[in-house]
Order: sequence, then structure tokens, then C-alpha cells
Amino acid sequence: MSDARPSAGAIVLAAGRSTRIGDEDKLLLPLNGLPVLAHSVRALARCEAVDHVVLVANEVNRDAMIRLGAQHGEGKLCSVVLGGERRQDSVAAGLQALPLTDLVLIHDGARPLVTETIIRDGLRIAASDGAAVVASEVADTIKQVDEAERVTQTPDRSALRAVGTPQVFQRALLERAHAAGGSDVTDDAALVEALGAPIQLYPTATPNPKITRPDDLRIAAALLGAPLTAGATRTGQGVDVHRFDADRALILGGVLIPDHAGLAGHSDGDAVSHAIIDALLGAAALGDIGQHFPSGEERWRGADSLDLLRRCVTMLQAEGYRVDYVDVTIVCETPRLRPHVDEMRGRLACPLAVEPAAVSVKATTSDGLGALGRSEGLQAQAIAGIIRAASAKEGDADVGQR
Repeated sequence: MSDARPSAGAIVLAAGRSTRIGDEDKLLLPLNGLPVLAHSVRALARCEAVDHVVLVANEVNRDAMIRLGAQHGEGKLCSVVLGGERRQDSVAAGLQALPLTDLVLIHDGARPLVTETIIRDGLRIAASDGAAVVASEVADTIKQVDEAERVTQTPDRSALRAVGTPQVFQRALLERAHAAGGSDVTDDAALVEALGAPIQLYPTATPNPKITRPDDLRIAAALLGAPLTAGATRTGQGVDVHRFDADRALILGGVLIPDHAGLAGHSDGDAVSHAIIDALLGAAALGDIGQHFPSGEERWRGADSLDLLRRCVTMLQAEGYRVDYVDVTIVCETPRLRPHVDEMRGRLACPLAVEPAAVSVKATTSDGLGALGRSEGLQAQAIAGIIRAASAKEGDADVGQR
């Protein structure tokens, strides 16, 4: 593989019959305001490292899966295909529909607590080692039994791991494993294992249980936390520091400050907008600016930070939030910023979708202390409040409900 980020596609398995949870399709049951499957689809689609998503459905739920994918696939859903009789048949169908990628991630739609960290760790390890499977240590003592439920032996649990999904593979390896065929298996790692290829297990710091029985839904809901009701508020903070660069223009809060060195950075260096973005993302628990607008990506070079702020607000709106207020403090010895504060408030209000009265911008110094006191750079600190909008996203849970 080249030094560039490997391309990656995700296959989400949703073709099961949910026989142990009753008559309803467990993947369409509501979980904290969204269908169970939507949590996995959104996590994968919103991960910058994932380029394409394919959903594998059955004849009964296919139409509902198409609607769900359109709502939550973030434009990355490229196909909804029918699965087969066996798990490997379903994965093979998804693999055939997936555009050509370096890596293939396979995930059970019934594991709704998958996180971006779990996804990225699997992709990173598979890119270097060929195969990566998320796993956890076994806490219980395991007994092997015969057909009459009599214990035959007790394996040493220190050498046992409980594996789940995501399971990530270099595409050529996975295709070779499927071409080799074999007996029915419960996961794709078993097919790769049959080739004699090494499989690297990796741990997860957060649980990602599989929804199998009704009680599992209650456990998953508790792990996710109670959904916010309309009117609920959250607060986040953000800090950004940039060194002055005499070869750049100084832009703060979307305002060009004349006759002063600008700020070094991959985008336009607008530390005020960057601090606000981090505060908003933090309030909504959506990560940070580096996650959504990485400095290593060429498309963000020289980007207008007000545009990045607008994109951030759109992310919040997709989660059912609106901006309530923003309070920014700029710390620098020079330039003198007070004459520009009102213009900054007005420029920031537009992408924030608020009135200028909801935007506070203040400037202060560090009394000559440290790097800021030596006028080597500038720091922006932001606090942002967001509000859960009325009727936000709750309607999505209606997809496929009986």
C-alpha cells in the first residue's frame, strides 16, 4: 500500500431475521431516538476514513433499509443489496457491490455502539497487518460441554478472546478467503484464518454489544445515555493558538485586520473561528476540528474558516441542535482588536445562524507573559451553548416500525 491514506469501504450486515427478539426486525427498533441500525450507519458514514458504505438487507426489510440509508448514509451509501443464506454469502454480495477499495470493513448492524475510534483503529491496523478484528478479554469462566450439557473441559480464559465487529481486511486478502470457500462460519475472520493468514486482534475501550434479545436494547440505551429532549442545553469550550506569520494576512472572526502579520495555519488561520468550531463540536460531543477538517488534507488548504464554521453548524443541525450563544476571548499583545469587535460579531453571526447579540467577542493581553506576551502569536478561547431543537430527529425512529 502507498503512503497515502488507503481507501476503505464498509459492508453493514442487516440481512438477519431477528428470531430471538420477536416478530419485529431488531435493526429497525427505536434506540434512543433512532433505529438500531442508524447508529452504526451514521458512525461509519461520518468517519472521514470510510469512503463507501454498502447495506446488506433481506427481502422483507430492503425497502426500509433503502430509506434508512438515504437518511443516515451522509451521501456515502452506494448500494443496498440482498444477502444470502449464510453470513459469508451476504458478505460476498456486499463485497461485489462495493466500489474498489484498499480496505474492507465488515460490521454487524446489530452492534450500534461502534465509535469512530474503533473504526479508525481497525482500518489502521489492517492497512499494515492485513487483518484486524476488534476483541475483548473473556471475564467469565468458559466451560466446554458435550451434547448432554456435561462439562468436558475448562479452557484457560487468559488465552481466550470474545471477538465482534468491525472486522477489517485488505481487500485482496478478503477476496482470496471468500474464493477459497469453506464450511459455514460465524465471522469473516474464520475464512481468513483458514488461509493461514495472521489476524491481529485489537481492544476497544468502549463496549459495543450485539443486540440479540430485548434486554440488550435496554443495556445499549443505558450505555448510549438518555437522549436529550427538546429544549435541553449543552455547553462546550474551545481553544486555538497560532504563531504569527509575516507572509500571511491576519483574519480573525472572518475580518481582515490590516497592517499586521497573519497567523500560520493550513487554512486561513482564523483562530477565532477555529476556537468556536471546537467549542460547538465539544458541546455536541462530535469530536474536534482536526477530526472533521484535518490539516493533512489538501482540500482544506487556505480554506475560509467561516465556511468551516458554517459546515460545523450544519453538522449540529443534523444532530438536532441549534446554536444558542458564543463567547470568545482573544489573547494577544498586538494588534489592537477592540475597533474590529463589532464587525467580527456580525461576520460570525451569519454562519452561526444567530443574531449578532448572541455573539460576544472580547480582547485582552497576557501582560507580557510567555510567548503571547512576546507577541509571538495569538490565542482564542471560546465557550458555546447549543440547544436541542424541538422535534429534532425523533421522527427518524419511525423508519420501519410496525
